[in-house]
Amino acid sequence: MKIAMIGQKGIPAIYGGVERHVEDLSRELAKQGHDVLVYARSWYTSKALNNYHGVRIVHTSTIHTKHLDTISHTFASTINALFQNCDIIHYHGVGPALLSWMPRIFSPKTKVIVTFHCIDRYHQKWGVIAKTMLWLGEKAACSFAHQTIAVSKTIQSYCLNEYHTKVEYIPNGVVIAKNTSANLLEKYKLETNKYVLMVSRLVRHKGAHYLLEAWQMARSQNPELLKDYKLAIVGGSTFTDDYLDELHYIARGDKSIVFTGWMHGQILEETYANCALYINPSENEGMPITVLQAMAYGRSVLLSDIPEHQELINDRNFLFRTASIVDLADKITKLIKNQEMRTTSGLENKALTKKNFNWTNLSKQTLAIYNAKEKIKVTSLKTVRA
Repeated sequence: MKIAMIGQKGIPAIYGGVERHVEDLSRELAKQGHDVLVYARSWYTSKALNNYHGVRIVHTSTIHTKHLDTISHTFASTINALFQNCDIIHYHGVGPALLSWMPRIFSPKTKVIVTFHCIDRYHQKWGVIAKTMLWLGEKAACSFAHQTIAVSKTIQSYCLNEYHTKVEYIPNGVVIAKNTSANLLEKYKLETNKYVLMVSRLVRHKGAHYLLEAWQMARSQNPELLKDYKLAIVGGSTFTDDYLDELHYIARGDKSIVFTGWMHGQILEETYANCALYINPSENEGMPITVLQAMAYGRSVLLSDIPEHQELINDRNFLFRTASIVDLADKITKLIKNQEMRTTSGLENKALTKKNFNWTNLSKQTLAIYNAKEKIKVTSLKTVRA
């Protein structure tokens, strides 16, 4: 089967949940003998790289600005894919889904799939026009595709309620983690089990400002408990330099807070594997791969109580009220005090990801979608084929 992946920035994933999703899925499909093309942007993936673990990388042009990068690259990639005689064109994200009508018209024998990764129009960085286009992208994802995939049950329900469309649920996955040393962490002066971790694009809806303030509150209230611990923030700006400056201002003079910038490869894996606690304070997610990755390493995770997080964790000891600095500070303190609770939950997290979020199984579910009949659209009166 010949499969084109469109919408991601490229692979290998330097940052971004969609990019990690596409990399892991594509590598698994290629391993099974499928011909997989991943479209990439040259500012993200080097033009010198045209094959990655059996996955073909195709570079197409883009207008590298905040509002035009994704849609211009999706357009160029779609035009290219129309001439590749693909069996499947798979769009990732509701922004790229805006153009999913093109292969339906110009390559009617090609099956069109859209993965709905996140309700992007809720993100605070977008203005009115961008949010309107993302809303139209949602409608396109639920209308033009032969099959639509939701990475969370929350998104699956959203599509049914908002667009009266039944979509398939296939969550994000992780490559099952191997044992990792801590040899590279010395660069950031991080000690095994002596730091709290967040890995994310530094955009406002991810909530890093809540975490910084909660961390400072917890340290001020419990100086002896947390004196040897650090907070590591891994990630950087994506057209959000003002927000990054705000975070550095909050952290000014606090030597317990470490901004590492982007990480990838072995050092990122080591950072996940050796943290005392992983925290995701986000106000909006699809199905956060960073959280799944920490869980796969047997780490305890502390999450905002948004619905997507509650699909992963239902123990209130590991959930805090979204945007509540006081509750987050309180939960950090309680979990750092209770190492036994963290160890037990980490083992449970590792078993959960191995069972439900491994790409070997998820790739088979995706292939079943590729081979399935068209999705079902639900109306108030009857059920019909979309």
